[in-house]
Amino acid sequence: MTSYDIEIIRSEVAARGWFHKIDLGNGIITPGIDASAEKLAGIKMPESCAGLSVLDIGAFDGFFSFEAERRGAEKVIASDHMCWSGLGSWDKGGFDLAKRILRSRVQEHMARVEDLDAAILGTFDLVLFLGVLYHAPDPLGYLAKVRALCRNMAIIETHVDALDYPRPALVFYPGNTLNNDPTNFFGPNALAVETMLKEVGFASVETFPQWSASRQTFHAYV
Repeated sequence: MTSYDIEIIRSEVAARGWFHKIDLGNGIITPGIDASAEKLAGIKMPESCAGLSVLDIGAFDGFFSFEAERRGAEKVIASDHMCWSGLGSWDKGGFDLAKRILRSRVQEHMARVEDLDAAILGTFDLVLFLGVLYHAPDPLGYLAKVRALCRNMAIIETHVDALDYPRPALVFYPGNTLNNDPTNFFGPNALAVETMLKEVGFASVETFPQWSASRQTFHAYV
């Protein structure tokens, strides 16, 4: 790649907004607002995804989809709707640009979580459900979708709340009371995530310590 090509890529990256911080090579990292590398450490993704099929629900700019591919996944499908639809302040342009620059083979599937269907997509060795649960108006229904699409393991990362409450509980955020974002609905505590995952059919759940003040990761196994 010539220096001219690199400068063109820099200008393309600079011309749009980003959520994820994606290393595109040649010293170019997308200027996302997300702590993507820190979150990657927090979700405890398998170091090797060799031979795995992976579904990334809520892929956004694709950081975790591309990371699963980099770790050797045989098949990766990135799925999103809210952040790809262009209905809000985001669109699919960041994903498309990163995919082109990385020469990625990640497949794409635009669909709401409610519309994801194992009869169409099949099931996956690893399902990523990162930063989505607290946006769910129907948390149990969303997790049931994750279970239906998963044949081995799912990684759930979410905002958590009510951590001092000794029973499974979810805090409801009316309007835009959480982070000035009207798409934030519920903050579950760890017990709620664990019990909901078992309620929808996962056999066991591994809960990890919070990787930040209000974020936590769960590995659910079929």
